[in-house]
Amino acid sequence: MKNIFIEYPKCSTCKKAKAWLEEKNINFEDRNIVEDTPTLQELTEWIEKSGLDLKKWFNTSGLKYKELNLKDKLGSMTDEEKIKLLASDGKLIKRPLLISDKEVYVGFKEEQWKALI
Repeated sequence: MKNIFIEYPKCSTCKKAKAWLEEKNINFEDRNIVEDTPTLQELTEWIEKSGLDLKKWFNTSGLKYKELNLKDKLGSMTDEEKIKLLASDGKLIKRPLLISDKEVYVGFKEEQWKALI
């Protein structure tokens, strides 16, 4: 499987992560998180593979997250409802995402991403 890099092009952290991947000559397929939002099936698979708490997948600093008052609502939602919500709007998903054969990375942490090299 090829690495999939999912980003919002205007995001400064995404730009930094993309530059890092290019600098390290890591091949990847580039996807815009808004124009090509991950599907319910993709998210379900990736969330499980990541081993992260579902809450970590939400872009808590995003306007949409705040608009929908998700800080107060997530606690009473099922995991299935949360994943459906994420699949409904790419701006709700924490970014960038990097999906590799072995790992799923949510957000850019250089130390973590070095495992790809």
